[in-house]
Amino acid sequence: MTTLRSLCGTLALCALLLAPRTLPAQAAESLRAAEAAQRALPRAPRLPRAAFLENRTLVAAELSPAGDAVAYLREQKDSRALWLLPTGGGNARMLVGSTQAEQMMWSRDGRWLFLRASRVLTMVGRDGRTGVRVPLGGSERRRVIKLDPSQPAAVLLGERVAAGKGERWRVVRMDARGRRTVLREDARWMHDVALDAAGRIVALARFEGDHDALYRVRPDGTLHEVLRLRPMERLDLLAARADGSLLMAGNPAGTAPGGDFRRVMRLDANDRLQTLHQDPRGEADLDEVVVDPRTQQPLAASYRSTVAATYGIGDAQAVVADIVRRFPGRDIGLQAGSGASARWLVSERAATLRDPRWYLYDPRDGRLRRILDDPGITAGAPEEAALARKLAIAYTASDGRRVHGFVLLPPGVDAAHAPLIAHVHGGPINHFRPGFDGVAQFLANRGYVVFQSNFRGSTGHGRAYTFAPDGDYGNGRVQRDIVEGVRWLLAQGIGDAARVGIVGHSFGGYAALLGLTFQPDLFKVGVAGSPPADLGWGMRWLVDAGEQGDLPDRSLKQTLHALSLDATDPGVFARLHAQSPLANASKMRRPLLLMAGGADRTVAIRSVIDYVARLKAQGSPVTLLVEPNGGHSPVEPVPREAYLFAMESMLQRHLGGPQPEPPGPRLRAYLRENLRLAGPEFRALAKKPAR
Repeated sequence: MTTLRSLCGTLALCALLLAPRTLPAQAAESLRAAEAAQRALPRAPRLPRAAFLENRTLVAAELSPAGDAVAYLREQKDSRALWLLPTGGGNARMLVGSTQAEQMMWSRDGRWLFLRASRVLTMVGRDGRTGVRVPLGGSERRRVIKLDPSQPAAVLLGERVAAGKGERWRVVRMDARGRRTVLREDARWMHDVALDAAGRIVALARFEGDHDALYRVRPDGTLHEVLRLRPMERLDLLAARADGSLLMAGNPAGTAPGGDFRRVMRLDANDRLQTLHQDPRGEADLDEVVVDPRTQQPLAASYRSTVAATYGIGDAQAVVADIVRRFPGRDIGLQAGSGASARWLVSERAATLRDPRWYLYDPRDGRLRRILDDPGITAGAPEEAALARKLAIAYTASDGRRVHGFVLLPPGVDAAHAPLIAHVHGGPINHFRPGFDGVAQFLANRGYVVFQSNFRGSTGHGRAYTFAPDGDYGNGRVQRDIVEGVRWLLAQGIGDAARVGIVGHSFGGYAALLGLTFQPDLFKVGVAGSPPADLGWGMRWLVDAGEQGDLPDRSLKQTLHALSLDATDPGVFARLHAQSPLANASKMRRPLLLMAGGADRTVAIRSVIDYVARLKAQGSPVTLLVEPNGGHSPVEPVPREAYLFAMESMLQRHLGGPQPEPPGPRLRAYLRENLRLAGPEFRALAKKPAR
């Protein structure tokens, strides 16, 4: 009986995940049906906190240009190793036993791999020989731009060059042997370049101090401006064609249809912009495009802001459609070898898969073969049945705008009687995606329904959607989108109105403070990570003293000005301050947990401490946990576990749910040392005051 019930629930959910765009009444009906399907499933076992810390064994996998090998980075105890698996059969072999690389690229000829770590680029031959090592970052601000498509084995680097009291910027070709060729030097930062078959830069995207622009590069090196980009418009140059056209991904308005969304485009030799592919549903930005490594033709496009969808382009439509058909209700990532008979590398992804599953697809016979699935790689990943399905939703705000988001429904739980958590993303120039989310799945595993709003102002849904708040980021339109999403879910019978909490990090933490301050009737408890208690002050500090002010490649001040968030404007600063949790601290009465990093260069720790001091002075229930040398987000294992433990403890105390798993000795010691202020939920773990 349990098996039949599980099957029925899974089939019903798959049907909902594949459903087309729905109207509000249909959306509510679909959501209620999905909740019933999830409720019919067996209750998930409670998993340990460590299962949600996203320590994936397989860091990255890349298909060779010919499709004859897959290179992958694999965690092994205290090191990371590079392996090579032949796609035609046979055993994988280790190429490098220890590396800190996080990403890799194949050379065009398939004989070299370029391994990129945060501070170094290493060239490794397919035969195991090691080429040069190139430092990244530093005073030269050296970075990898892209693979050089015109050469057998080379990459393009961006570098800073001191010029008297100023600076200039170079694009340098470096081959696998370490030979360097300066391709261009410029007074401005160059985001991206496109090269012709002879290896000459024929187009570049450059930052002009207050905007980006796309240029054609004439044979004599002079520039011809093609597109002047507005704030939040971006371009990636994918290829330069023999006919003089450029293949691009981006969201410039131009005159082509779909100008509001990020899409695949072609700029012809006469500088006319043509859209090659955009989301046919009209609701999501392009997330990823697959290009043939030899012909530079676009093969597939993926969109991941709502229900994940991947489509074939041109001659690849039939192949991509066949692959997609094999994975109903899933998000798939694709890599293609060059040529009609070359194998494809397919990654299967889902909200219920912490680690992607990998397959090889043979277009000659349609066979699909799973790879990279030995127990050493797959061990430790949570079982899918223990994780919550993530449903893309859309609801209508009070001003009529359609707002996007997701809801996670725990299996085997009656959502009408479950506590509901509003999980708010940071940024705010960011968005939730349909894939695995460790924090959200952790909460769902504890029996909470989790709501993730991609409120207006989020990315992923077109430029107009990002600019829709018109600066109303205080207790205004953005916050109402979150609040109205929660109330809409409650009206659909999702969540217990008496047990609603709000959590978030960075801007999400700011929204949590706003919720407890201005909507205490709705939100009963909050958890805020690295929150700016005064967004106006925080934005001004970030421009003047943080790490994201005016830089050679971008201007935060210009971006904030375009978003009507320029806190150096006295009127904007006054408006944001008047609506801030800091200025309204006297209204805070709900229990609050704050977590922050002592060395945060995005949100000043002194602003967090000042806010907490005000709450403490007025007797508000507050706890503060500080990672002494931590940055904006915890990175090391113990601080990350502390984040989850503290959040779970706070929510359980005020919303109910299972008792948290007791902290081990290391975690207990960390909490004892770093709980700067312990509310009643944490006093047993805090350091006893000296007598």
